[in-house]
Amino acid sequence: MSSKKAVIIGAGIAGIATAVRLAVKGYTVEVFEANATPGGKLAEVKKDNFRFDAGPSLLTMPQYIDELFALAGKEAPQYFQYQKLDIICKYFYEDGTRLTAYAAEDKFAAEIVNHIGEPVASVKKQTANSARLYELTNPVFLQRAFNGFRALFTKAGFKALLNLKKLDTGRTMHQANQRFFRDARLVQFYDRYATYNGSNPYAAPATLNVIPHLEQYYGAYFPQGGMYAIVTSLVNLAVMLGVKFHYNCAVDEIVLNGKSATGIKIKDEVINADLIVSNMDIWFTYHKLLKNHPKLHPQKVLQQERSSSALVFYWGINKKFIKLDLHNIFFSADYEAEFDHIWKEKNIYHDPTVYLNITSKLNAKDAPPGCENWFVMINVPANTGQDWDTMIAEARKHILTKISGLLNENIGKLIISETILDPRDIEHKTSSYQGSIYGTSSNSKYAAFMRHANLSAKIKNLYFCGGSVHPGGGIPLCLLSAKIVSGSV
Repeated sequence: MSSKKAVIIGAGIAGIATAVRLAVKGYTVEVFEANATPGGKLAEVKKDNFRFDAGPSLLTMPQYIDELFALAGKEAPQYFQYQKLDIICKYFYEDGTRLTAYAAEDKFAAEIVNHIGEPVASVKKQTANSARLYELTNPVFLQRAFNGFRALFTKAGFKALLNLKKLDTGRTMHQANQRFFRDARLVQFYDRYATYNGSNPYAAPATLNVIPHLEQYYGAYFPQGGMYAIVTSLVNLAVMLGVKFHYNCAVDEIVLNGKSATGIKIKDEVINADLIVSNMDIWFTYHKLLKNHPKLHPQKVLQQERSSSALVFYWGINKKFIKLDLHNIFFSADYEAEFDHIWKEKNIYHDPTVYLNITSKLNAKDAPPGCENWFVMINVPANTGQDWDTMIAEARKHILTKISGLLNENIGKLIISETILDPRDIEHKTSSYQGSIYGTSSNSKYAAFMRHANLSAKIKNLYFCGGSVHPGGGIPLCLLSAKIVSGSV
């Protein structure tokens, strides 16, 4: 057991999980968070008696949360409960097609046959491919530190190299899905998974077709109390282990002695530590906290293309909709045009794909009686100085027109509460450069090799966790980044 001190910068989900793991290993741990509350992007919004999960809204692979409680010698169900969803998501297409993504594989395959006409064999072929990609990538890229191509010179890495063709890096996700399915609606369904890490299916490698496996094989879940319950339960666990959280404490600098990190600076106070873990976006970690050491910056990593961002409307709706579920997608009629606008024109398409999350379907306390809390999100480009006020106003009109038409209801008249989150807010509130949700994009077959490692190659005692570093964005990968850090110290 260690008697050393660890300082963690940022109380995002990865920072909290890292704190738990280091505390279990015997470290004295302190977490410094710039905001008044923990969670980072995994926050919540409360207004007019409505409660919304502000960011991530889908829980997959909850075993990584359970694992944290087990490490601490606690029974997870006593502190954190969740339920598996029978329906993962409902899909609405502009041509009138309705598709329910059931969790049960056979039931979902039958749904596709009945509503889209794609044969079961095609679905099973895609499912098997997604599982194979997971089997190859999980031990090499997800479960362990990845320090460039050297990580391939291991037993698991060598296996991945031998199966390089099966990793499907030579095609885009869209190209691969076109080979799996003959119907454009189902291609669009599987292309959508690129947005799970803020990428473009027309550019991202087909390796990312691993993502459906995480959702369809391991299942989708809803935490009791909503997604923010993940944060509160893990913070409580960390506190039980002796972790100290400091809120409204923005770190100004990582203090170096030569090329070793020795502490942090907050205003005029220096807090010494044996190791530093940054849960801040990698871009701001270097450009803000290590701004006086430009020669130590990983220039190639910091210059990579950023992931997409999000525009979210938190709407209190004065009605309940039986035909909607917890998760709902309203597809664009022209998916490629939508992504061209996001990635090439850096603006918002007039017919965006709309994601609608309604937690009051399962947690009635999130909305007043007879109402629903609508988390309405579209994918948008990272902030590079666009006229967001004009773009948001136009997008709001297009979203209302789209949903109103597909639901045959004037949604605008039902909105009794509204809060808006845009890329500028995301950057300001979560220190995510340009408001990009997942750090860098995966729009390159080399993207997995180019993400920043979980430990610094140039600065001793400096580690990194969170969605902007290896292995990537999203709750499961952020939790794995914490696991990698704790296994590296």
